[in-house]
Amino acid sequence: MIRATVIRALVLAAALAAASMPVTCLGGDSNPLPAKATKELPPALLSLLRQKKMPKLSPILVRIFKEEAELEVWKQDTTGHFQLLKIFPICRWSGDLGPKLHAGDRQAPEGFYTVTPELMNPNSNYYLAINTGFPNSFDKANNRNGSLLMIHGDCSSMGCYAMTDEQISEIYALARDALLGRPSFQVQAYPFRMTPANLARHRTHPQLAFWKMLKIGNDHFEATRLEPKVDVCDRRYVFDAQALPNSPNVFNPTAKCPAFVVNPKIARRALEKQRADEVEYAQLLEDNVPAVPIYTGLDGGMNEVFLARFPVRVTLAQVLPYASYLPQLPPIPWVDNDGSLTSKWFGACSAGCEVTVGW
Repeated sequence: MIRATVIRALVLAAALAAASMPVTCLGGDSNPLPAKATKELPPALLSLLRQKKMPKLSPILVRIFKEEAELEVWKQDTTGHFQLLKIFPICRWSGDLGPKLHAGDRQAPEGFYTVTPELMNPNSNYYLAINTGFPNSFDKANNRNGSLLMIHGDCSSMGCYAMTDEQISEIYALARDALLGRPSFQVQAYPFRMTPANLARHRTHPQLAFWKMLKIGNDHFEATRLEPKVDVCDRRYVFDAQALPNSPNVFNPTAKCPAFVVNPKIARRALEKQRADEVEYAQLLEDNVPAVPIYTGLDGGMNEVFLARFPVRVTLAQVLPYASYLPQLPPIPWVDNDGSLTSKWFGACSAGCEVTVGW
């Protein structure tokens, strides 16, 4: 009993010490942080943490869904599992559904990313910013390139997931606290919620195979409420892989995958979900549910709660990431304030509404 009491006291002391440490390492800068980066979580969110039995410094996991324009923050509770803490409507994302392929395509990343303390920017031009870590090893193995793909404030995006300043203040604080005493947290970015209905709607998209691969990681998480272990080999993602005895546990992103098995406890639960989803998906195809167009013609989107507040932030696309699949599309005019189609549909964009210099 005495030993248990001592251990609990030591753990509590360590947590209090971590909480009181000056957070000067975020962003790789030893200078004191601005007040916006050290701001405490709002009382309502602290109360929610207590209600859900989530320690303030426990790990987080971020999930992003483009089509729904929602960002979820999940947090580990006292059982060691992740629970949904809060859903943040996304104020702006650019490009279209599908992964980022190359610099300048305006696409926001899709995939599994690792955020470390040096990817936190407390001095961002967009209030506060969290670098997603694009390109990761999968992106590099598939010759995808680009840089500075963020979750940030200011509701302005060119390849990023833009929130309001108030939202990014909360998200940044949750990430900052979760990084105290641990090396990273995971970001999962999806084109849409990985349901059979959504996959059936998008079944003609050229990225369907990529999205089905992402769904495997999604299913591992949803079936277990545990952060999936992510590796890359043979230019593809593998999840919760365990090396076989006498097999090298080396995952080379561009080399053949080593012999491995998936953690049996995780595999069983995920397989049950996948089989149920496959039955539903097959039925939807048999019912011939309508497929949506591959390309929307818009440059990204925003959650509907922001449409009235920012009426000119979603505009016609300047680039066509998948234009090669749509030779019948005519060129899209792009000149504001001159009566062009863009201005007629969405109004004139004030100077600087898509400024993206710096992060």
